[in-house]
Amino acid sequence: MNQLLDVRKLTVHYPVRKGIFGRVTGQVHAADEVSFRIAEGETLGLVGESGCGKSSTAKAILKLVDPTSGEIDWRGQRIERLSPAQMRPIRRELQAVFQDPYSSLNPRMRAADIVSEPIRNFERAAEGEIGERVAALFDKVGLRADQMVKYPYEFSGGQRQRLGIARALAPRPRLIVCDEPVSALDVSVQAQVINLLMNLQDEFGLSYLFVAHDLAVVEHISHRVAVMYLGRIVELAETESLFAHPQHPYTVALLSAVPVPDPRSARKRIILSGDVPSPVDPPAGCRFHTRCPVAIDRCRVEVPPMKEVAPGHFAACHLREGKAV
Repeated sequence: MNQLLDVRKLTVHYPVRKGIFGRVTGQVHAADEVSFRIAEGETLGLVGESGCGKSSTAKAILKLVDPTSGEIDWRGQRIERLSPAQMRPIRRELQAVFQDPYSSLNPRMRAADIVSEPIRNFERAAEGEIGERVAALFDKVGLRADQMVKYPYEFSGGQRQRLGIARALAPRPRLIVCDEPVSALDVSVQAQVINLLMNLQDEFGLSYLFVAHDLAVVEHISHRVAVMYLGRIVELAETESLFAHPQHPYTVALLSAVPVPDPRSARKRIILSGDVPSPVDPPAGCRFHTRCPVAIDRCRVEVPPMKEVAPGHFAACHLREGKAV
């Protein structure tokens, strides 16, 4: 498969300012040296606890925030330092579906105008053609044509997210960043939206960066999964391999918390001690060592490199033997 996105050592820091003069007193380490790739037609799940840097990574890829350092390669072109004018022709290929399906929609615009706006922004098309494309997109996402005249408040939560998906599809993108797209929806509606995204991927050859904290959802939709902890990716593997044979202690703890449908199935729940350290002052060495039940002295002083511990399975842990990458 051809590579669409290649992220190399992406770092996003936010300044901490204090005082009436806004003096910078520190940095929030939202993401540190994050690296991954996404191929055509692939879904990469990005998981981790709230505040681990998933959304900051996604925003940097979309150029909604400027990265502190690192490289973002989109179809062979470096985009991390492009100006807004230079990014404009690329933006139609990079779209997003946001977490809150209501606040991400303009409440003063009718549904048809919300979906047609990206088409008008990036293309020159006749009004009749735009109307036909919008109606076709409504049908694709499971909305009726008579709903095109409605405002966002007249839709349910699931329908609003479908509207957001239709808007993301309008400019014919190649990659859609889904930032917790189902976390605000009921469980039954979540399944409908996830299945919709998968069907659209098959039909249009889309790629997804799927940001979430629900591991069951991520397992269902993703081809590969990257696990983040406190700004760093600690494990990256194909979905089946990661869920069957997790290699990082943090991933093991996360998977132990996933509910299982069989009440007779025995699973040992791993309760991590302590709280997540502050991203303003992350610990030295492995950032998970303050909560890791198997940490050794080396973990406290040396940052573990990402190693290929099995074919296509990477983990950043001193206790795993493998080939450094």
